[in-house]
Amino acid sequence: QVQLVESGGGLVQAGGSLRLSCAASGSILSFSFMGWYRQAPGKQRELVAQITSGDNTYYGDSVKGRFTISRDNAKNTLYLQMISLKPDDTAVYYCSVYSSTSYWGQGTQVTVSS
Repeated sequence: QVQLVESGGGLVQAGGSLRLSCAASGSILSFSFMGWYRQAPGKQRELVAQITSGDNTYYGDSVKGRFTISRDNAKNTLYLQMISLKPDDTAVYYCSVYSSTSYWGQGTQVTVSS
Protein backbone atom coordinates (compact mmCIF):
# COMPACT_ATOMS: atom_id res chain seq x y z
CA GLN A 1 0.00 0.00 0.00
CA VAL A 2 1.37 3.39 -1.01
CA GLN A 3 0.52 6.51 0.93
CA LEU A 4 0.67 9.86 -0.86
CA VAL A 5 0.50 13.17 0.98
CA GLU A 6 0.12 16.40 -0.96
CA SER A 7 1.02 19.81 0.40
CA GLY A 8 1.66 23.32 -0.81
CA GLY A 9 -1.80 24.39 -1.86
CA GLY A 10 -3.34 27.66 -0.80
CA LEU A 11 -4.79 30.97 -1.85
CA VAL A 12 -2.81 33.07 -4.32
CA GLN A 13 -3.54 36.05 -6.52
CA ALA A 14 -3.64 35.73 -10.28
CA GLY A 15 -0.12 35.84 -11.65
CA GLY A 16 1.32 34.28 -8.53
CA SER A 17 3.14 31.02 -7.99
CA LEU A 18 2.82 27.91 -5.88
CA ARG A 19 4.77 24.69 -5.57
CA LEU A 20 2.91 21.53 -4.74
CA SER A 21 4.64 18.55 -3.19
CA CYS A 22 3.58 14.92 -3.01
CA ALA A 23 5.46 12.78 -0.54
CA ALA A 24 5.27 9.03 -1.03
CA SER A 25 5.54 6.52 1.80
CA GLY A 26 8.19 4.52 -0.03
CA SER A 27 10.53 4.59 -2.97
CA ILE A 28 9.11 6.20 -6.09
CA LEU A 29 11.60 4.48 -8.37
CA SER A 30 9.20 1.63 -9.08
CA PHE A 31 6.40 3.81 -10.40
CA SER A 32 5.92 3.83 -14.15
CA PHE A 33 4.01 7.09 -14.05
CA MET A 34 3.59 9.87 -11.54
CA GLY A 35 1.25 12.71 -12.16
CA TRP A 36 -0.84 15.61 -11.00
CA TYR A 37 -4.56 15.83 -11.66
CA ARG A 38 -7.03 18.52 -10.75
CA GLN A 39 -10.75 18.75 -10.30
CA ALA A 40 -12.68 21.98 -10.23
CA PRO A 41 -16.25 22.18 -8.88
CA GLY A 42 -18.71 20.74 -11.38
CA LYS A 43 -15.96 19.52 -13.70
CA GLN A 44 -14.32 16.21 -14.40
CA ARG A 45 -10.91 15.40 -13.02
CA GLU A 46 -8.25 16.20 -15.59
CA LEU A 47 -4.61 15.31 -16.03
CA VAL A 48 -2.40 18.34 -15.49
CA ALA A 49 1.09 16.89 -15.82
CA GLN A 50 2.77 13.53 -15.83
CA ILE A 51 6.31 12.22 -15.56
CA THR A 52 7.51 8.74 -16.36
CA SER A 53 10.19 6.63 -14.75
CA GLY A 54 12.43 7.72 -17.60
CA ASP A 55 11.70 11.39 -16.84
CA ASN A 56 9.58 11.94 -19.92
CA THR A 57 6.99 14.61 -19.22
CA TYR A 58 3.53 15.48 -20.47
CA TYR A 59 1.50 18.62 -19.85
CA GLY A 60 -2.09 19.50 -20.44
CA ASP A 61 -2.55 22.23 -23.04
CA SER A 62 -3.92 24.70 -20.50
CA VAL A 63 -0.78 24.57 -18.34
CA LYS A 64 2.01 24.23 -20.88
CA GLY A 65 4.71 26.80 -20.31
CA ARG A 66 3.42 27.63 -16.82
CA PHE A 67 3.65 24.38 -14.86
CA THR A 68 6.66 22.14 -14.38
CA ILE A 69 6.55 18.63 -12.99
CA SER A 70 9.62 17.12 -11.38
CA ARG A 71 10.64 14.37 -9.02
CA ASP A 72 13.25 13.90 -6.33
CA ASN A 73 13.92 10.19 -6.05
CA ALA A 74 16.07 10.61 -2.96
CA LYS A 75 13.21 12.32 -1.13
CA ASN A 76 10.48 10.13 -2.65
CA THR A 77 8.69 13.31 -3.61
CA LEU A 78 6.89 14.60 -6.67
CA TYR A 79 6.58 18.34 -7.31
CA LEU A 80 4.47 20.66 -9.40
CA GLN A 81 5.83 24.16 -9.82
CA MET A 82 3.08 26.50 -10.94
CA ILE A 83 3.69 30.03 -12.16
CA SER A 84 1.50 32.69 -13.79
CA LEU A 85 -1.50 31.21 -12.07
CA LYS A 86 -4.96 32.04 -13.37
CA PRO A 87 -8.39 31.87 -11.72
CA ASP A 88 -9.16 28.92 -14.03
CA ASP A 89 -6.41 26.97 -12.25
CA THR A 90 -8.57 26.92 -9.12
CA ALA A 91 -9.19 23.28 -8.21
CA VAL A 92 -8.31 20.47 -5.88
CA TYR A 93 -5.01 19.04 -7.04
CA TYR A 94 -4.33 15.34 -6.63
CA CYS A 95 -1.14 13.38 -6.86
CA SER A 96 -1.32 9.94 -8.42
CA VAL A 97 1.20 7.20 -9.08
CA TYR A 98 0.96 4.02 -11.09
CA SER A 99 2.88 0.80 -10.89
CA SER A 100 0.68 -2.27 -11.22
CA THR A 101 -2.17 -0.23 -9.77
CA SER A 102 -2.98 3.40 -9.16
CA TYR A 103 -2.71 5.25 -5.88
CA TRP A 104 -4.09 8.68 -5.07
CA GLY A 105 -3.42 11.33 -2.49
CA GLN A 106 -6.12 13.15 -0.58
CA GLY A 107 -5.79 16.34 -2.60
CA THR A 108 -4.76 19.90 -1.85
CA GLN A 109 -6.84 22.97 -2.62
CA VAL A 110 -5.47 25.66 -4.90
CA THR A 111 -7.47 28.86 -5.14
CA VAL A 112 -6.44 31.65 -7.48
CA SER A 113 -8.16 34.98 -6.95
CA SER A 114 -8.61 37.52 -9.72
